[in-house]
Amino acid sequence: MRCVPMKRLNSLGVKILLAYLAGTVVSIALLVLAASAMLQGNVLARGDVLGSLLDGTPQRNPLAQMDLTDLAQDMAGRLRFGADGRPAGFEADEDELEWVFDNLQHEAAYRVLDEDGAVVLLSRAGTAFWPAAGNAARLKGGHFAFERDGASLYGATAPIAHGSRTWYVQVAASARLMTLLHRVALPLVGTGVVVFSLVLLIAFGLCAYFTLRYTLKPLREVSESAAAISPRSMHARLKTEAVPAEIAPLVDSFNRALARLEHGYRLQQEFLGTAAHELKTPLALIRAQIELKEDDGPERQALLSDVEYMTRQVQQLLLLAEASETQNYHFATVPVESIAREAASYLQRMADTACVRLEISADAREVKWNADRGALFTLLKNLLENAIQHAPASTTVSIAIQPDSLSVRDHGPGADAAQLPLLFERFWRAPHRRDLGAGLGLAICREIAMAHGWRLGAERAEPGLRFLLQLGGDEAPR
Repeated sequence: MRCVPMKRLNSLGVKILLAYLAGTVVSIALLVLAASAMLQGNVLARGDVLGSLLDGTPQRNPLAQMDLTDLAQDMAGRLRFGADGRPAGFEADEDELEWVFDNLQHEAAYRVLDEDGAVVLLSRAGTAFWPAAGNAARLKGGHFAFERDGASLYGATAPIAHGSRTWYVQVAASARLMTLLHRVALPLVGTGVVVFSLVLLIAFGLCAYFTLRYTLKPLREVSESAAAISPRSMHARLKTEAVPAEIAPLVDSFNRALARLEHGYRLQQEFLGTAAHELKTPLALIRAQIELKEDDGPERQALLSDVEYMTRQVQQLLLLAEASETQNYHFATVPVESIAREAASYLQRMADTACVRLEISADAREVKWNADRGALFTLLKNLLENAIQHAPASTTVSIAIQPDSLSVRDHGPGADAAQLPLLFERFWRAPHRRDLGAGLGLAICREIAMAHGWRLGAERAEPGLRFLLQLGGDEAPR
């Protein structure tokens, strides 16, 4: 359980999404800081205005000065000149400008000066709005402050060149007017920042999520394809068409590794089958030579027993090699009960010798599976043979057939819990069976079950052992 969060944090998609969200959060934080600085500057400006009213010293309000500077530059850009080259008014929205300055003539005013500081264009507030002296000192771009009738005012100058002359547009407004405007505007700005931040976070997060989901979809498909590859489907390769260019070399390398593994696996299987097949003929000749001997002593019987044992092992190796190759199977709808009775009949003599009864119980309806008939016969034969070998005399080995499962049970000593996972391993034998068999019978059963897409397991039956074969598994027959 502790590994799941770590795996999620190690996800490429999660990391990229977190990076996107972190960038968004940082952007929002910077916007909030900027808005906070503006609000803080407005608060300080209000204090400066109050101080200026108390001590008579003009104070500076950076926010107001920036606003007036922008306004002065905007008005300078829209300054209209007459035929004589002198300023004659403002282009576009002139009525709005005049309306503002006419109705707020005690709080705001504008004027246009020439290079000598002479006024050539003036708002309705008149010359009384402006200080009587010091015009020449303000004939440069920038902002300034002054007092009139005990009130603090802020001003800004914007130069504009026309022809060979330079003109200066000056705009001024009282501190109390700017404070009132900011008191109304800044909360709206703050609300806008909050709304914009939320929209940015939600929209950006959703876009990042769906973009990553779409981008990483080929990787998930490649991962699922890789997980489905097994010794019975080593011919499969991962597709690289939709894989991102950065990941495609890794997928190509994986495909090349699969090709090498398939080649090695094929060579191993071919060697196993060839070696087992080549051993059959020498063993048959040895058996024939021993049987032709006239001596019928214990040594002859021991030799025949050894040859029989070796012949059985070779036959098991051949079956294992065949069971590992899916192309050797021919799938069809087969009656399970009929095949089980064939396997029981085949081993009846062995069961009689061991004094073991064989019982088959089946569902009332005829059970049919999609399987290779010969492979299913071999699987049931090996399971029954293993059960007969471990069943005590006068006990029963039973086969129970259901529509989607089949079980084989004996009443022998069973197996320890630690031994259950080892029963299907190749060449593994229980300690009390070291002298019999090669430990391949159950391994062959597992190969046949996996080739069919079935699940084969073992469990303690108290007493005895039960092998359970179930339809459905990780792989389906191809």
